[in-house]
Amino acid sequence: MSSLPYCVVGAGPAGLAVARWLKALDLPFEGFERNPGVGGIWNIAFPESPMYESAHFISSRTLSGFRDFPMPDSYPDYPSHRQILQYIESYADKFDLRPHFKFTTPIEHAEPMTDGTWTVRFKDGSTRSYAGLIAASGCEWRPNLPTLAGTFDGEIIHSSAYKHPRQFEGRRVLVVGAGNSGCDIACDASRSATKALISLRRGYHFVPKHIFGQPADVFGDSGPHLPYVIERPLFQGLLRLLNGNTARLGLPKPDHSILESHPVMNTQILHALAHGDIETRADVKELRGGEVAFVDGRSDPVDLIVLATGYVRGVPFVSPEIVGDDDVSALFLNVFHRTSPNLFVIGNFTTDAGAYPLVDRQGEMVARVLDARRGGRSLSHFEAVLNGKSPDLGGGIRYQSVRRMSNYVKSRPYRRYLDALLSSLRTD
Repeated sequence: MSSLPYCVVGAGPAGLAVARWLKALDLPFEGFERNPGVGGIWNIAFPESPMYESAHFISSRTLSGFRDFPMPDSYPDYPSHRQILQYIESYADKFDLRPHFKFTTPIEHAEPMTDGTWTVRFKDGSTRSYAGLIAASGCEWRPNLPTLAGTFDGEIIHSSAYKHPRQFEGRRVLVVGAGNSGCDIACDASRSATKALISLRRGYHFVPKHIFGQPADVFGDSGPHLPYVIERPLFQGLLRLLNGNTARLGLPKPDHSILESHPVMNTQILHALAHGDIETRADVKELRGGEVAFVDGRSDPVDLIVLATGYVRGVPFVSPEIVGDDDVSALFLNVFHRTSPNLFVIGNFTTDAGAYPLVDRQGEMVARVLDARRGGRSLSHFEAVLNGKSPDLGGGIRYQSVRRMSNYVKSRPYRRYLDALLSSLRTD
């Protein structure tokens, strides 16, 4: 076991969570953050943060906090990005984590050495050696920019460059992509733009943020936990009852069953579509100067295109040959590298519920493994599952074979699996 410290990259929620557990178990580490403070994507002032003024959490305050640090009761059901930043900062202060990070210190590259240690190169050209690398740099920093055929006379931006509805005033706006951010931004455009359009490649399921007066995730968590073959038709029937047939609003029929893809937690867009404040369009075919042509033969004059097309994930400062370029699903539990035992990835996943309770468990699990190694304790059970067949993290659901779902886990079975592993690690 090396006497060197571990390198933690990122001071967002994931980096802070693992730092908290490393500190609790008195494991040596040094943290690095390229921005001037904690908070990660939730600090709208940070360069390249994808936050926009109307952004709110899409999971509820009730079920989204770290395990022993709940969000304040004074928060609304769905906190704003500013409240989430305050919460993250409070978490860092409660566990006195800021002194363990060096801010405004970008990392350019990290690579493993033959002795199992890692060499980290910083932007200033300096290098340092570490016992291992814990990558917690997030997965929403590098925009995924599709290539659109043709030429465009207007402006094209990625959704990460959108901050305020004032950007839409007096303009004809097309939002490409109908994920959660795309729908939020399209709703902002519906209130500020001269004309607002949203282009969808496929159909989606739209889940209200409240069901029978409760946050949707609280409603789902409080009910009976049914097998997927029963849960799916019941949930789809409930959505049909609440939303009606969304095809009447010009939305394409989903090509997948509910829960087989990350749902859109936004029904404001249904309201805007029903009032004619947004119009749907098919997938983009090509750009024609001041117009955009769609695959169904329609075309519209457009001044601004917003590409709500997601992000390139992975670990950008580690060679793609080690961790893939846009996917960490090959890692055990999206965390543990199978052949590089001193490489760990925290928080690089999406889920159907609050991520922070899962990130918290990931951080503790990494720290428990490192603590056991340091003490020479047996990790036989953990090593057996690490080298065995990957567990089903979808709860029996076969997710869509699309890029956005490659790192997806269903919260309930993932949480149960992590808890079982943590229980074995605590008693080893």
